[in-house]
Amino acid sequence: MKKIISYSFLVACIVFGCNDTLEIQQKYSFDLITMPVPKRIKQDETVEIRCLIVKEGDYSGAKYQIRYFQPDGRGELRLDDGRMLTPNDLFQLGNDTFRLYYTSRCTESQTIDIYIVDNFGQVVQKRFSFSHEKEENEE
Repeated sequence: MKKIISYSFLVACIVFGCNDTLEIQQKYSFDLITMPVPKRIKQDETVEIRCLIVKEGDYSGAKYQIRYFQPDGRGELRLDDGRMLTPNDLFQLGNDTFRLYYTSRCTESQTIDIYIVDNFGQVVQKRFSFSHEKEENEE
């Protein structure tokens, strides 16, 4: 009887592609959502960008990094833990909820592109644009 069950199992594995490994999904799509951000900024003014990584599923091994690029204008970006970000360098994020602080360093329009990258190579990009707000004594 044991031989018949073993033989039946072997035939079923050959016919149906039996696989004894358990598949665990690790890669889930995600997005970055933010609270509304001011559209106008003065030179040396800082705006707060509240961020939340929203995941389609949860895998405890997922890690997220942030990088940014500034195609227009000049400014500084730092994380809520005080780390100053440098353009195009990756920085590890510790939480799914975090804040960014952007400080304008010019009197022209500015744009920053934020990239969130997970350890599976998936990337989400968000763009923030600011118009220069003139000071009262500026002409």
